[in-house]
Amino acid sequence: MGVTKVFTRAKASPDSHFSSQAPTPARSNSAVEKDHAIIDDSPVKYLTWRSFILGLCVSMGGFIFGYSTGQIAGFTSMTDFQRRFAEYNHTTGQYFFSNVRNGLIVGLLSIGTMIGALVAAPMADRIGRKYSISFWALINIVGIIVQIAATDKWYQVALGRWVMGLGVGALSSVVPMYQSESAPRQVRGAMVSAFQLFVAFGIFISYIVNFGTERLNNTGSWRITMGIGFAWPLILGIGTLFLPESPRYAYRHGRTEEAREVMAKLYGVPLNHRVVAQEMNDMKQKLEEETNAGVAPWYEIFTGPRMFYRTMLGIVLQSLQQLTGANFIFYYGTSIFQGVGLSNSFVTQIILGAVNFGMTLPGLYIVEHYGRRNTLMVGAAWMFICFLIWASVGHQVLHSDPTSHPAGVAMIVFTCFFIVGFATTWGPIVWAICGEMYPFRYRATCMGIATAANWTWNFLISFFTPFINSNIDFNYGYVFAACNLAAVFVVFFFVNETQGRTLEEVDTMYVLRVLPGRAPAGRPPMASWRTSRVPPSPRRGSRRSSSTRLPRLLLLLRSLSRSNRCCFVIALNQRDL
Repeated sequence: MGVTKVFTRAKASPDSHFSSQAPTPARSNSAVEKDHAIIDDSPVKYLTWRSFILGLCVSMGGFIFGYSTGQIAGFTSMTDFQRRFAEYNHTTGQYFFSNVRNGLIVGLLSIGTMIGALVAAPMADRIGRKYSISFWALINIVGIIVQIAATDKWYQVALGRWVMGLGVGALSSVVPMYQSESAPRQVRGAMVSAFQLFVAFGIFISYIVNFGTERLNNTGSWRITMGIGFAWPLILGIGTLFLPESPRYAYRHGRTEEAREVMAKLYGVPLNHRVVAQEMNDMKQKLEEETNAGVAPWYEIFTGPRMFYRTMLGIVLQSLQQLTGANFIFYYGTSIFQGVGLSNSFVTQIILGAVNFGMTLPGLYIVEHYGRRNTLMVGAAWMFICFLIWASVGHQVLHSDPTSHPAGVAMIVFTCFFIVGFATTWGPIVWAICGEMYPFRYRATCMGIATAANWTWNFLISFFTPFINSNIDFNYGYVFAACNLAAVFVVFFFVNETQGRTLEEVDTMYVLRVLPGRAPAGRPPMASWRTSRVPPSPRRGSRRSSSTRLPRLLLLLRSLSRSNRCCFVIALNQRDL
């Protein structure tokens, strides 16, 4: 069927697109006809203080993530920590961490995070996003207490990190979910990406604190760093209680007016503004579709509309974020810098942490101005080149001459280049994409599974890196180079551009099977809202007021916003429906 013919039949009156009267979403048509609500078309601010504060506060969950993972690398090099928890070599008279013990202390955090990410999903759906965040911040505090109370039992530290990991993993799932459901769409990518910015900031701060305490020859060298860690979950847990619930969660639980008020405040517009009306209408339509579909069993994350595709894509993207080799660089960076005479590992960590944090800031700009899809492909290609050069120099030169100064300098430079590529692209943007591509019905479960995949690879890399390095040394870099090359093709063939679209529009793109790379970016809400459609109230007695008299295709077209119609046109053209 030709596209022109379809839209000739489905075309509504032109006045319907420009009417200043529209139904207030989630209210009955009769109530609307009585009120004759006037739609406000005033300009929309790019960012409001309420949105900024909300994003800043909940991003503290990312800071906890970074601080928890960054501090342990310094602990294993501290004299008092080694004396209490490491093994003693009677031949050399020195303390050391075996590969197994070191891997368990470092890696059990990742096991906890994997479990926490999965458990957090049903809790977030049951008690809400913001209360889930506060609860898991409390669990993080319990894990810190278990660790800081340890005296000479290494497994107590490992257990404490496992408990702390439960909180970190849950927060890494719920926080991006809350951000994506609450943020105005023109800043949604940047706000969700701020989670990764705070991860990098937390890593950097933990390195600085470790650098300041490592000179102490007592428990203060590591307990001070742990003790400071109490502040971050307290700020998050208490601060989140003063924030509103996600408007999409509130709407799904019958709190329609609360959802409308929160949406209006976050956008900085009146309650009757067109952007609020459109978002509320989109949520209403999606809720009606899902209500008609009945209760969702767990397996619908694989059998629902285009859900197997999206569930697997989220798992692959989160896995590839780890397989870019970022954690390997942070783990192996000390040895690289030692090759050029910089033997203080704490200084090494600060340098890497500073580059990581400093370059994540531009990533917040890039994600909203250059899109998700192209940025990920460019970033993966950049990291592929960096790792290819890094591994080649290391294998050909440093493997035979570990003291080669030029080779060491080259590896430092390309290590920093790699971090620049990761921090501006794959670090923040993967969180944004995974927060956008799932419908509300499955979002919590799918994000939990995707985040668990991220932490699974985090554990595998952190635990097995010492063993792999001892066998293949710098050739390990070729493995990550290959993964980055594969990431380019994964994004090119499977990832849709979601910049500037509402979450409901993104869902429609996937359901209609719009091919990646063929759909344009959405229109930001600062543009003329005359082009966006809020369905007018049907007139009594009108033939169009009865949906039962409309063909199924025409009914679908009438229910779609203008941007979703664009997706539908693209799908028709591609598949010749």
